[in-house]
Amino acid sequence: MMRPSMIFAALVAALVGYGSTIALVLAAAAALGATPAQTGSWVLAICLGKAAGSAWLSWHARVPVVLAWSTPGAALIAATEGVTMAQGVGAFVLTGVMIALTGALRPLGRLVAMIPDAIAAAMLAGVLLPFCLKLPQTAVALPALTLPLIVVFALVRLKNPALAVLAALALGIGASFATGQAHLPQLTLPLPQLTFIPPEFDPTVLLGLALPLYLVTMASQNLPGFATLRAAGFEPPVQASLLGTGGISALIALAGAHSISMAAITAAICMGDDVHPDRGRRWPVGLAYALFWVLLGLASPLILSLLAALPPVLITAIVALALLGPFMGAASVAFATTATRFPTAVTIAVTASGTPALGIGAAFWGLLAGLAVHGLELWKERGLAPGADQKGRSSD
Repeated sequence: MMRPSMIFAALVAALVGYGSTIALVLAAAAALGATPAQTGSWVLAICLGKAAGSAWLSWHARVPVVLAWSTPGAALIAATEGVTMAQGVGAFVLTGVMIALTGALRPLGRLVAMIPDAIAAAMLAGVLLPFCLKLPQTAVALPALTLPLIVVFALVRLKNPALAVLAALALGIGASFATGQAHLPQLTLPLPQLTFIPPEFDPTVLLGLALPLYLVTMASQNLPGFATLRAAGFEPPVQASLLGTGGISALIALAGAHSISMAAITAAICMGDDVHPDRGRRWPVGLAYALFWVLLGLASPLILSLLAALPPVLITAIVALALLGPFMGAASVAFATTATRFPTAVTIAVTASGTPALGIGAAFWGLLAGLAVHGLELWKERGLAPGADQKGRSSD
């Protein structure tokens, strides 16, 4: 029998995961020009994908595996310009395939591991920074609505950082309708539907979107997710998780959804001693978590209609607040090592510029620029650059 503590933990984790970043998923769909039907399909598919993956992996490995949608990936997509929905679906399919191949082929995993963590984190920080910088603009544009959100976010974060964005969103929704800045839509509960979207595999989009999406999902979601499991005393099913999340991601991509991955913050909610004192009997929380995601997916038409009625400035503010934490984490990793600080600064500058070239997005060029500068510095350190002696020291 499942303990009430398991059900409560799963409910909180699902609501936090959905409420804190659903606005970002909607921004990603808008960036690709998704129709309302495609946006609804995106949300439904990713909810069902997370539910299926969490339930199967938790049951298979007998550990509480909690999955999330790729929040940094959604930010990356939202920052993309000139990409159609069909091209985005093609990139999502390839991302899922690459994640699965990482679990199946060890050489691919070793190749990804060769990219310095600092530069991968810098690419993510560069993707997130423009969204965070929009927060002051929202405070100036609509101070009566956004300033209270910021205050509530800051206060709740002191007690429970995981609930801070959800609290701000709840206040924003209530205040918008109470002040007349949003009007209740027709509250019906239509049956959600999946929409098949034929993928288009454009080489420039695959380079500019699929590759960065794969890297940020691996570096900022999957690896921290595995670390969260280990910190709670569980052995993560790494290969099964990569194969499972990658395969599911490739499948749900055909309905418009971007990749799913291991969760970190929401996973921690489901792994404490308060969930179940016996660690070996804690895994069913993953089943309860899966059930709540199915319910959220079924309720998505109603939820999306409510969110669509909100002022765009409010959505922008919620997205900025939601990404402050991930940006802080990415920037901390990016500048943690002295030896790679200049390459990471270059990566952030190029990525955050949002400037595409040759039809390929800025995230790819930021990663390439950072790796190039890092390579030059290694070249100098090894004494191969002009002006350096055999010991890597300057000759003058």
